[in-house]
Amino acid sequence: MKRRVFVRGALATMAGAVTLGGCGRRVKKTERDTKQGAEPVYEISLAQWSLHRALFAGELTALDFPRVTRTDYDIGAVEYVNSFFKDKATDTAFLDELAGVASDHDVRSLLIMVDGEGALGDPDTAARRTAVENHHRWVEAAKHLGCHSIRVNAQSSGAPDEQRGLAADGLRTLTEFADTHGINVIVENHGGLSSNGAWLASVIERVDHPRCGTLPDFGNFRVGEDDWYDRYQGVTELMPFAKAVSAKTHEFDADGNEVQTDYRRMMRIVLDAGYRGYVGIEYEGTKHTEPEGIRATKTLLERVREELTPVYAG
Repeated sequence: MKRRVFVRGALATMAGAVTLGGCGRRVKKTERDTKQGAEPVYEISLAQWSLHRALFAGELTALDFPRVTRTDYDIGAVEYVNSFFKDKATDTAFLDELAGVASDHDVRSLLIMVDGEGALGDPDTAARRTAVENHHRWVEAAKHLGCHSIRVNAQSSGAPDEQRGLAADGLRTLTEFADTHGINVIVENHGGLSSNGAWLASVIERVDHPRCGTLPDFGNFRVGEDDWYDRYQGVTELMPFAKAVSAKTHEFDADGNEVQTDYRRMMRIVLDAGYRGYVGIEYEGTKHTEPEGIRATKTLLERVREELTPVYAG
């Protein structure tokens, strides 16, 4: 345990040293890229949600996740989801063990996706304050694990302009707390108004804090029951604030391409924005098993990276 505590401290120190504009930008050379003399323009991480069926079924535990990420998929960075260890945010023994498993398998902890802790843009002032305070423990857990960010939701209600102000207020208050711990607060397009790229970008602009940014998700642009926001436009609008990127996939064709998203077009948008961080696999489909979906997404991201690295490396 002493070794693991030491490792956790070292990881936290490393995370604190990362610049605000480059969270998680430790990018390794692949064998092919080394031969070409170019640094790969992004590295690949795995979002825990990609294994949500196995986790909810009890086939895997939260402590298994970093090990499986490395041994089954040869991926060296993870994005946690608080749903799978909801009662462990303040359990330092658990967090130490999780950090130790990640360290033992040379896996970097990037962020925690936080759900179910209240609406940060709640119209009721007391409820909004409670939601902010509910997120404090996840900021502290992220710091404990050596992450650079927590991912939150911009939930509110009312007219769009009203929601913009309420969400910005809650996010600003939470970000000011997170700043004291060296942690970023990043918002995902995750349904409702948050899936409107222009609206969410305007919220982040209104927060006006360097530690508050976005986590653009390639697929979460459903703004109504049957109403979808253009995913390429949305990612373009959110990328200037991005501190992480979520590569959502659902289904693949015979050539290994994602059927809903043109990954070459999407990754050009990401790279054109100057982003050179981790791109997180988030397989959410049902046409393939979770392992198949993860491996197919990884293969696609690697193929696109191989094509784009000579274009964007510099």
